[in-house]
Amino acid sequence: MESRNVILTADIIQKKIERIAYEIYEHNSDGEEIILAGIWDRGLILAQKIAGILQQISPLKTRIIELRLDKQQPGEVTVSEEIDFNGKVVIVVDDVANSGRTMLYALKPLLQFLPKKIQTAVLVDRQHKSFPLSVDFVGFSLATTLQESVMVELEGTNILSAYLQ
Repeated sequence: MESRNVILTADIIQKKIERIAYEIYEHNSDGEEIILAGIWDRGLILAQKIAGILQQISPLKTRIIELRLDKQQPGEVTVSEEIDFNGKVVIVVDDVANSGRTMLYALKPLLQFLPKKIQTAVLVDRQHKSFPLSVDFVGFSLATTLQESVMVELEGTNILSAYLQ
């Protein structure tokens, strides 16, 4: 097995996800419902894990939708179901925020509406934004070189680790 520069283990990732869920609840405790919009596929898995914790710790109704886009050519974004986002709290979720491009393009379908709030959540936030995006809920912030990338390793729906490549 190749040696990896692991920055987050499965246990630490679980704690980070729990903390993100608590922060989401704290910032949205005045509402009744939130929509977690997971960017396929790792962001969707993360959104599902956050939703599971929110259901245990809060009375908020949590709805999960899937956003699909080509991360290399993010022109078109498809949403798993048609929703009226007007007046809703929407949290766009992804595993890693690198340049901010994927997250920014993922907002595209929401801009046809007037949501109450649009927030963002990621497991790992890299400090190299090329696009005007700041993340609201961050599991782990990391300054890397431009040549390094952060990878999140999955086994099915289990998040095993995050590592530098």
